[in-house]
Amino acid sequence: MKTETAILDESNIDPAVIERAGNIIKKGGLVAFPTETVYGLGGDALNPQSSAKIYAAKGRPSDNPLIVHISGMEALDPIVTKIPDNARKLADAYWPGPLTMIFNKKPIVPRETTGGLDTVAVRMPSSRIARALIDAAGGYIAAPSANLSGRPSPTSASYVIEDMDGRIDMILDGGDSEVGLESTIVDFTGEYPVILRPGYITAEMISSVLEMEVGIDPALKKDDPSFRPKAPGMKYRHYAPKGELVIVTGPSDKVVSHINELVAADRENGLSTGVMASKETAELYRADSVKALGSKGRAEETAHSLFRALREFDDEKTERIYSESFDETGVGAAIMNRLIKAAGHHVIQL
Repeated sequence: MKTETAILDESNIDPAVIERAGNIIKKGGLVAFPTETVYGLGGDALNPQSSAKIYAAKGRPSDNPLIVHISGMEALDPIVTKIPDNARKLADAYWPGPLTMIFNKKPIVPRETTGGLDTVAVRMPSSRIARALIDAAGGYIAAPSANLSGRPSPTSASYVIEDMDGRIDMILDGGDSEVGLESTIVDFTGEYPVILRPGYITAEMISSVLEMEVGIDPALKKDDPSFRPKAPGMKYRHYAPKGELVIVTGPSDKVVSHINELVAADRENGLSTGVMASKETAELYRADSVKALGSKGRAEETAHSLFRALREFDDEKTERIYSESFDETGVGAAIMNRLIKAAGHHVIQL
C-alpha cells in the first residue's frame, strides 16, 4: 500500500485535502491525523471492518478498546444509551479538549470498535483539523494513537510515517501535538465517575467541576495479564522505547548518584545509555544521551516532551534508559502512568 502524506495548517485548513481524507474513511480506509494530544489513527467507528483494519495496522490486541471521536455534542446521543448530568458538566467544561468519557453504548456502535464491550469511549478533540476530518468522514471516527502497538505515541507526523508508512492510506501532517499525552479517560457507567487513565485534565480539575471526589481505578497500579481493559492503555505494556527503561525514585541526590553508577556499569558492558531528567538535574548525569524533559513544577513541559524523548532514544539506538520519577500531583499523575507502563513496571525505589 502506498501511503499519501498531506501537510495541513490548523489556521488555514485545505478543504480539498480534508474531503479526500474523509472519503477514504467513508470507504473503509485509514487516515492518521493530528489532535491536541497525540496523532490518531482513524477509521469509520461504525464500520466493524474499519475497526478490524485499525487493529491490524497497529498490531493491537483486539480486546483493547478504541476511542470514538466526535465533533459536536449532537453526535453523542445517537451512540450512547444515557448521558449522565455529571458527564454533561464535564463536557461543558472540557469539550472540545483532551478528555474521553465512557458510556453504555447503543447497538449502532459495533463491538469490534469497543473491544467486545457494551461500553464506548468518546472524545471531542479541540484540534480544528481533527474536527474537520470527523465531519468529512461522516461524524464518527474510531482512533487510537497512530503508532505500532506498544511503542511511544507519536506527537509529530514524522513518527507516524516511521510506524505507519505502507500500512495505511493517508497521513495528515498538522505539526507537533500541543499536549503530548493521551486524553484523560473517565468512566460514567458505574455509580460514580472513575478515572481509568490520567491525563492533562487532572483529577483535581474534574473534582472541581463535579463538586465531588472522583474515583481512581485501582487497575492503574497493577500489572495483571488477566485483566480485561475498559479503556485504552490500562492492560498492556504501552509507550515503550526499544531499549530497556528503568525508573529510579527517591531523594534527588541518591537518584542522581545511583543512576550514574548504573550508567557506568552499563558502559563497562558496552551498552549505550540514556537518562530522562528535569532541567534542574540533567547536567549532573553522565549518560551518552541526557534528555531534559522540563522544569520542576512545570509538569506540562515534561508531558509535552516525554514521548518525543522516548522516540529520540530509539533514533539514537539507546540500549539502556534511566528516568527520574516525577511529582504525581496534577498532570504528574499522567506522566508517571505513562512512564511506569513504558518501563513495564520496572521501578527502583531508593
